[in-house]
Amino acid sequence: MALQDLTPQLRTRLSRMERAVGWFVLLATALLVFGFGYYIYKTAARKGWFLTKAPFYTFTDRATGLKEGDPVILMGMPVGQITKVAPMDPFSTYNIYVEFELKDPNYGYMWTEGSRAKVAAADFLGQRVVEVSKGTGGHAIYIFNPLDDVTRDRAGALAAAGGWQVAEDIYDASGTNLVVSALKQPLDAKQIPLIFTIGRTNVRLAHVKEERKKITGVWNDQEGRYVHFTKQTKPYWLISDETAAITERLERVVDQVEKALPNFLGLTNQLAAILHNGANVTSNLNVVTRNMGPASENLAHLSTQLRGPGALGEWLLPPGGPGQLTTALTNANTLLANTDTNLALLVGELSRSLDSLANITSNLNSQVQANTNIVTSLSDAIVHSDDLIQGLKRHWLLRSAFKTPKTAKTNAAPAAVQGTSRAPKDPFRR
Repeated sequence: MALQDLTPQLRTRLSRMERAVGWFVLLATALLVFGFGYYIYKTAARKGWFLTKAPFYTFTDRATGLKEGDPVILMGMPVGQITKVAPMDPFSTYNIYVEFELKDPNYGYMWTEGSRAKVAAADFLGQRVVEVSKGTGGHAIYIFNPLDDVTRDRAGALAAAGGWQVAEDIYDASGTNLVVSALKQPLDAKQIPLIFTIGRTNVRLAHVKEERKKITGVWNDQEGRYVHFTKQTKPYWLISDETAAITERLERVVDQVEKALPNFLGLTNQLAAILHNGANVTSNLNVVTRNMGPASENLAHLSTQLRGPGALGEWLLPPGGPGQLTTALTNANTLLANTDTNLALLVGELSRSLDSLANITSNLNSQVQANTNIVTSLSDAIVHSDDLIQGLKRHWLLRSAFKTPKTAKTNAAPAAVQGTSRAPKDPFRR
């Protein structure tokens, strides 16, 4: 039916319905656009698209288990992601270039001392993860304060105004002693002579009272100062500590197992041979045990023959032998008891004799200690007695009493013959 065939009332109602449908479609479209935009906003916020990101890079030996988009871990939490994994130049000393970025505010944990990038295993399927460590000292790697290179005159004016700090490490003329450390203390008039006494014409300063939303400077280890950060500025290098993937470590373990497997099989063969020999030994022991049965029965029968009247023990001893043996043992026991008693008495008498001797010697020692000249007197008495005896030996009346007995000369050797005996008519006789 054509629209012109409708009555005016129907056409009016249809126009109203068309307007309502149009408004409904417009509202649904607006809600759809708003929901899609809200979803994009939440996704961007969740992924940190609106957050400031600080770039870093490191080097690894291999790219195993690493790919772009993988999370970067700090203190067990994901704080960024890997943005680039690429091989280095063939003539470079490094193999794989890995670039990653940390989201705000996690890059504030990165300092020039203590911060490192560790490439560690993440699971047993070969996946690896980049884990950065918290800094312990030095300088903050990235700053958000504007940098400016100023002369000595302008440095003096800024020091008077306040809010500025030196953005580089200043050393003395020898180049070994640190005079001013970067971003450690406000710039003052005392620092200016130390900075410009070594022939410097300008110094790099940072306005610490002003902080911007984007990164303005990054620390340069070679120059020892903060440099301006732009899109063309190279990220900061974190030294890496790399560990092999679990699959590679398992592969090395499998290789070692394969090398040790022949020895293990040989050991199992030796154990099987030992068990076989043990089984043979036990079977032989079983045979020996069965053969020992008659011998044990004979031994039991022999032991029964040694007991009771008329047994072999009765045959070995003569009649009355057990009684005589008992009497002899009783006498021996009595003799041993008497000997023990007499020995005890003898030891007691000997002890008393030793006590008496000890008393005598003690009295003699007391006499000697009391009279110190007794030894000299005894020596003089012995000498005088010897002189008396020698004088009696020389006296004419008693000399004969001390002569040597003649029997002492009977065993003396005969005198030697002088010359040679010859006949009376011997012409050579003189």
